[in-house]
Amino acid sequence: MDITEQKSGGATVLQFSGRLDGTNSAAADTKLADAVGRNPTLVLDLGGLDYISSAGLRVLLKAAKQAQTAKQKLLLAGLQPAVKQVFEISGFSTLFATFPSRDAALASLK
Repeated sequence: MDITEQKSGGATVLQFSGRLDGTNSAAADTKLADAVGRNPTLVLDLGGLDYISSAGLRVLLKAAKQAQTAKQKLLLAGLQPAVKQVFEISGFSTLFATFPSRDAALASLK
């Protein structure tokens, strides 16, 4: 898994690629905790994420709780069909604001 960070329109975008599972969830958790702690608006671009396990879902849930506590925005964008299906089956699709693309997520902030 790879996570890259960039600024875009007043938000920080973290772009995920590969798999988010138990083998790399600790690294993802650290990266997200750091990003949530220093950014008022965070967009997670999951367009390159091929797979997410329950460990990956826990990482995202923890980040969402941290963002909520800090009164920050956390948006998800570009869920691929397999990842979107996991979100729907697990009920996570109701916990997050999701958008079809990074651009749509950023446009919602205006």
